[in-house]
Amino acid sequence: MTRKPRLSPLAMALCALLLGAAAVAQQPAAPAADGAKPDVSRVERSYMGAASPLGTEPMHQTSNPKAPPMTQAEFDRARQIYFERCAGCHGVLRKGATGKALTPDLTVPKGTDYLKVFIGYGSPAGMPNWLTSGDFDEATVDLMARYIQHDPPQPPEFSLADMEKTRKEYVPVAQRPKKKMNSYNIENIFSVTLRDAGEVALIDGDTKKIINIVKTGYAVHISRTSASGRYLYVIGRDARLNLIDLWMEKPDNVAEIKVGLEARSVETSKFKGWEDKIAIAGTYWPPQFVLMDGDTLKPRKVVGTRGMDVNNEFHPEPRVAAIVASHQKPEFLVNAKETGKILMVDYTDLENLKITELSAARFLHDGGFDSTRRYFLTAANASDKIAVVDTKTSKMAALVDVGKTPHPGRGANFRHPKFGPVWATSGLGDESIALIGTDPAKHKANAWKVVQSLKGQGGGSLFIKTHPKSNNLWVDTALNPDPKISQSVAVFDIRDLSKPPQVIDIAACAQLKDDGAKRVVQPEYNQKGDEVWFSVWSAKDKASAIVVVDDKTRTCKLAIKDPKLVTPTGKFNIYNTQHDVY
Repeated sequence: MTRKPRLSPLAMALCALLLGAAAVAQQPAAPAADGAKPDVSRVERSYMGAASPLGTEPMHQTSNPKAPPMTQAEFDRARQIYFERCAGCHGVLRKGATGKALTPDLTVPKGTDYLKVFIGYGSPAGMPNWLTSGDFDEATVDLMARYIQHDPPQPPEFSLADMEKTRKEYVPVAQRPKKKMNSYNIENIFSVTLRDAGEVALIDGDTKKIINIVKTGYAVHISRTSASGRYLYVIGRDARLNLIDLWMEKPDNVAEIKVGLEARSVETSKFKGWEDKIAIAGTYWPPQFVLMDGDTLKPRKVVGTRGMDVNNEFHPEPRVAAIVASHQKPEFLVNAKETGKILMVDYTDLENLKITELSAARFLHDGGFDSTRRYFLTAANASDKIAVVDTKTSKMAALVDVGKTPHPGRGANFRHPKFGPVWATSGLGDESIALIGTDPAKHKANAWKVVQSLKGQGGGSLFIKTHPKSNNLWVDTALNPDPKISQSVAVFDIRDLSKPPQVIDIAACAQLKDDGAKRVVQPEYNQKGDEVWFSVWSAKDKASAIVVVDDKTRTCKLAIKDPKLVTPTGKFNIYNTQHDVY
């Protein structure tokens, strides 16, 4: 239980100031520029305020004579706290993203005392109450109130030459196997992110044994399989990209590169004739993406994403979120998060690069294909919309209103008993699960509409999943503040969606004895579609596990427990990732 801090004289004075500013604080928050709702739940703040690797990077600092004085040690400490707690919402350059802008032209006129109240007690628009929650003490509140009146320090840029300096080929292409050298069923291997260890665990889906623990970047965000199924690409939040060769006797790293200072996304070319030839990685900082040789990670082309957003306003740091490889053309689809633009990048000629720009909505996050792999559906989570791209015509097909802050992962495809093919998304902001019709040819009346909204356990859902051979739709709620909800999952029978979901206590299946958080995250099917794997995610110093559930009976089969499984989160089955099965 978190103990509430006692109010000191300073805090009491701040309370008085807060009461004096009540008339301002109680006014309705101004709507965001993109029309998004201003309120942000505690669940969403937990998700968006995640730590950034930029806290320890050397940065350029400018001087603002109107800002209150700070020592260099104070400035450095405040900078680290900002990137750990605040940059996810307010942006690296403090220009505003999900949170409001915090640039000196806005903060200096407010003054330190006002900003202390804002930081310490929060606001109706969703600013966390850092002091009264116990996360900050009064000295830290004062430190941050002074810091945000200084000019924001800008991280360094990262060029193609900078990337090339970091690249390593542990096993040159000529020395790699000419054929598969192991007996593993590669198509049923799982790449499991060990978030805080800076590793991925390769687990044999048939035997449930760990094949290898591979050193990677910190907090690997995703694993992606090459079109041939041979290579596995994993990228950490620190922008370290690792290439793993699954043909080796013991699959391991064969190359790596650092593509920036902070990143989330990687993908490889899948169009016929281009299999495994081109890789792409997108970064949060600098705001750009890089195209590379698929087998060596040698960087070939860097493209910046800074520019005008969907409201024709300039944004200095549009972070690259999801990237997917088109199955219709030799193209990558790149989400420029803050601008709300989707970039269709033709990779056939890197010297004379062609990019088709589509305007969707802010802020673009993750998404996946419909069952035909023609339409790309992606969340614009600050606008509470799903953007639909027709990758055959290279045009926007629709913008669909859904629940609060959609977060689909790659979504879930299945055939609805009444409305035909649908794609589903859950979300962070509420309990709704939107089912969107995806068949404009045979079910035109249902296409690009929410044909049904299901009710899950609550907000805080990160992933939703089904399989072509399954009758189940699984929904996690890993970031819900209620432990009973975050440690369990809801499962719907897609043959009869009028029935309420069954709730399964996955954490209990793990039988972990300590008091860890045991958040249950990301259902992932095996190759056959008869098992669903869940991460039971606790802190770095607590025991975690992978729970395997029989999809047909919805019963727990076993728990994979090993001291090496440190903070397991995302899991990616090689076959399903290779073929976009979800």
